[in-house]
Amino acid sequence: MADGKSKDKTVEIARKYADKVVITEKRGIAVGRNAGAKVAKGEILLFVDADTILCFNVLSEISKAFKKKNVVGVSCPVIPLSSKVRDFLIYWIYDQIVKASIKTKNPHIAGMCCAYRKNAFEKVGGFNEKLKVYEDIDLSKRISKFGKIVFIESTMALTSPRRIEAWGRTKAAGKYISSYLSYLLRGKSIGYNKYKPIR
Repeated sequence: MADGKSKDKTVEIARKYADKVVITEKRGIAVGRNAGAKVAKGEILLFVDADTILCFNVLSEISKAFKKKNVVGVSCPVIPLSSKVRDFLIYWIYDQIVKASIKTKNPHIAGMCCAYRKNAFEKVGGFNEKLKVYEDIDLSKRISKFGKIVFIESTMALTSPRRIEAWGRTKAAGKYISSYLSYLLRGKSIGYNKYKPIR
């Protein structure tokens, strides 16, 4: 588990369950994920956000997918921890976009739940720490040059839609679209002042 010097009880709780807790001086999703990857001993790296819960068979299904030697990355459907139909629709659309991106060999894999071979991860230098958002999509595009990325539908991950709820769906859509265009056109993303942690 990696923590960017959070001020809540994240580290205290994590130490009860995690094998290792890595605390980074520098803030950033990419920084934390890279720090965790460095101390990981396995051949497969699984990245899961703190607000995401894995279905009981995620690990076994991901393991099956990596039995094919040409597979370097794996993702699965993500559904919201919400009872609202509109939230399910938003995440369903996201899942369809992910599947389409893989088919067109331009993978857009989000970091909520994704797994990569460690050797391929190290070849591309891990997550780009200069990016505040879309570091996950950026990684999936770079790592796909070394093999196949697959989307398994035999399992799923559940994640909190709290950022969408906090921003509002219209504002969230506007921020994601504008930041994505910035990433595509300039190779940059929005900073922390616009993408602050949502507790």
